[in-house]
This record gives sequence, structure tokens and C-alpha cells, in this order.
Amino acid sequence: MISKYITNNHVLEEITEYMPGMWINMTSPSHDESKEISEKYNIDISDLRAPLDDEESSRVDINDGYVLIIFDIPTVEIRHNQEAYTTIPLGVIWTDEAIITVCSKETPVIKYFMSAQLKDFTTKKQVRFTYQILYRTSTLYQSYLRIIDRKRLEMEERMGKATEDSDIINLHELESNLVYFDTSLRANRMVVDRLTRYSGIKKFPEDQELLDDVVVENLQAIEMTQIYRDILKGTRELMSTVIDNRLNNIMKYLASITIVMAIPTIISGIYGMNVSSKWVPLADTPYGFLIICGIILLVCLIVAFFLKKRKML
Repeated sequence: MISKYITNNHVLEEITEYMPGMWINMTSPSHDESKEISEKYNIDISDLRAPLDDEESSRVDINDGYVLIIFDIPTVEIRHNQEAYTTIPLGVIWTDEAIITVCSKETPVIKYFMSAQLKDFTTKKQVRFTYQILYRTSTLYQSYLRIIDRKRLEMEERMGKATEDSDIINLHELESNLVYFDTSLRANRMVVDRLTRYSGIKKFPEDQELLDDVVVENLQAIEMTQIYRDILKGTRELMSTVIDNRLNNIMKYLASITIVMAIPTIISGIYGMNVSSKWVPLADTPYGFLIICGIILLVCLIVAFFLKKRKML
């Protein structure tokens, strides 16, 4: 799908024709649509479709007549019947007449600019528009990281009760999300560094200030990812310790029950031996069976009390 926009007096308008200073947004474009834009702006079609590959690496390519910038943006997907986070490439192409964005799906990063929430947004300033996209990407990473941390806190609160298999799976999903984020943010950092050093960009003071903000926000997102990964690692170790401790308590409880239940078995086994009744205590005593049962119960209670004092029961 191809959408065309242009700003007039800081108002974003959707248009149908090609004109200078426009923004062309391509969301999962077909091969014919890619060919149309490729021929219109003399762009290599392989470069135009490169961001559609989920495994495409972040980079800045400078070609004759256009500049290709690819970086990773966060997005939401469904894994194990619930929301999870991953990253996908977003391509930004500068040409003399238009700025082109290419992505395999609709994302909150692009929707943010379509909603006209940004005051200083204009499609005619390609460099500033790109910096704004990078800035929005970094802040979105941070927002998703805070959501991941809240999910971790919810799992920690449930550890005091019963830990289910779904909690272990969810913890693994959160760790996977942070791995994706960390890898993508570090790759984006190289893109930002390349843009900072690229001498072909006209650097206006307000653009340079925005680029500095992009650098700061990207570094902050990287630090947050590292911190949350370390905390999540501690949460996994805590969960493992809690599960092991519960298992130890169960085994200790079962061992104590086995000890108590072994007492009637031993005594009844002795009295069940095939020997003369005159050698068996209380064999000829009235109510001997009840007395033996009372002794067994008394011994069991004494052992149970001892185990209780040792916190084994």
C-alpha cells in the first residue's frame, strides 16, 4: 500500500499526485508498487524492498541520487496467544523530490506522524523528519521497556503464591524481547553515529539539537535494556530458587510423613511374626490390641511433635 502526504502551513494533507517535498509511505508494498516508485525516483528496487526483509541489518547506504537509511523499530506481535514485542526494519530513503518510508507492516512510529501530533513536523525537511522518526523510535523502545518491567513485577508478586508453567514461559518471552531490543538498539546506534559523521547532510542548529536528543534517547534505551536484562536474570534465578525451595519443602514433608507412617508398620510387622504367643508381649492381656494401638498412636504423636519442632512437618 502506498500513501502520499505533504505538509502545507504545518498541516499534513494526504494527496494523490506526485509533487516535490512530499512524503511517500509504503506499507508492505507489492512488487508492482515498488517498481512504480523505483522507476519514478530512479531507486534500485532491491534497495527499495530491502526493509521488507525482517532479517535486514541496520545501515546507511549513500548512492547516486538517493540515500537509504535502515534501522529497527519496535512492534507488537502475538506469540503464545498473547502480546509480545519484537523489532522490524524501517527504511527511510532521501531523494531530491521526496522522502520515502518503507516498512513491512503498520507501526506506531509512522502512525504517530500521520496523526499530526507533532508541531514542528514537515515533509519538506527530510533530515529533520528522519531525526524525528529516530527520536520517536527511541521513546517507543523506552515505553515498551517500561511495560516489560511492569510485567516482570507482576510475575514477582505471583511468586509468593503459586508459580505456574505460564509464568516460566512468560519470563522467557520477556527475556527474548529484551534480546531483540538490545541487538536492534545497538545497531541503531551505529546508524545514528553514521548520520552524525555524514558530511553530506546540511546541519542546521535546530536539526543538530534534535540529533543530540536522538543520541541521548538511544543511549538511555540501551541502558534501560541492559538494566532490565540484569533484573530479569535475577528474577529468573529467584523463580528457580523459589521452585527449588518449594520442592525441598514438599520432599521434607513427604519424608516426615514416611517416618511417622513407618512406626505402625514396624510394630505391626513385629507382632505379625509367626512365633509362639507366649513370647509376644500383651498377647494374653485383655484389650491387648487396643493397648498396642494406643502405644503406636503415642509413639507417632511423639515423633510428629519432634519433627514439628525441627520444622520438618
